Amino acid sequence: MAQPNIPLDTASIVSTVLEAILYGFSLLMFIGTLWALVQRNMKNAVKRKMTIIAYSLLLFSTAHMVIDIIRTEEGLVQQRDTFPGGPVAFFADVAQWSFVCKNLLYTLQTLVGDAVVIYRCYVVWQSWYITIIPCILWCSVAVTGIGSVYSISKATVNKENIFAPSTGPWITSFLVATLFTNIVSTSLLAYRIWSIGRRVANVTSGTGVLRPILRIILDAGVLYSLSLLAALVCFIAKNHGHYILLDMIMPIISITFFMVIIRITITANSSQSSEERLEPSSVLTSYIARPNHSRTAYEDQERYPMKRMEVHITQLTEHEFAPEKPRSPSDDNSPDMSSSPSSVAKYDTAFAI
Repeated sequence: MAQPNIPLDTASIVSTVLEAILYGFSLLMFIGTLWALVQRNMKNAVKRKMTIIAYSLLLFSTAHMVIDIIRTEEGLVQQRDTFPGGPVAFFADVAQWSFVCKNLLYTLQTLVGDAVVIYRCYVVWQSWYITIIPCILWCSVAVTGIGSVYSISKATVNKENIFAPSTGPWITSFLVATLFTNIVSTSLLAYRIWSIGRRVANVTSGTGVLRPILRIILDAGVLYSLSLLAALVCFIAKNHGHYILLDMIMPIISITFFMVIIRITITANSSQSSEERLEPSSVLTSYIARPNHSRTAYEDQERYPMKRMEVHITQLTEHEFAPEKPRSPSDDNSPDMSSSPSSVAKYDTAFAI
């Protein structure tokens, strides 16, 4: 007995509506990201990079949304009665130009989103050796993504079946590579922030200074990973629900990128003490900028051992003389009062450190 599945025309309508809703959220968050980049105190070069990435993600999402609308209107209206097999056969045809372009944009969006996570990982670790595995996984994402788009565009046999041997393995490999790239990069990034926060807590009175950044990174990583996992499970099960999930993931990639920048900015602006503002991102940046940021507080104590400090203060003596009383010889050793009408104190302080 065949398993129940979502009709492709229904899946197209649902995916377009849900993608449009998420795209609206991503558009608002894009505006918020531009505001956050203006508020953040960072170098112009970094702002320029983040702005270019934000515009690229928005451009890919917008193009994907437009193609989805055109594809839905074309399948349900224009070619409803002319395409052999009707709307269901139209949406099942993977060789359609709209489907190929959608997958190409999705591949580009994925590559940009994964590259951002790897770049953040490098900035926090300050070591290319740590990013070797994520970079290899990113290359596998690029290869499988290009292979998926190429296999779809050249599909002639069983082109109405996306799970066919000529296209299915490529798409499965692409989703698996993307999922592992995100999990590995996010784990390395989160572990580094956690370890730095733990070390900073040893030398500061506050605890959990970097905890908000860690929570933000984990939230973004979990959201993206769960979406990819759900799409992978649906595709392996040959369920048409993966069409809906993949269209939703397109704006989710933008949302996760925008969410990290906006939430960190809001956290930095709201994290104020009674004396001064303590920005978690500045703590992280200043810690990384240390020449030897791997040294702990205990190692600092061993390098600069504490010694006893002794303070010696001379005794304060006051002498007053009556005008009619002559000075005695013993008074010659007393301090001279002629320079001030009041008593004069001389402190001879010696520090032994």
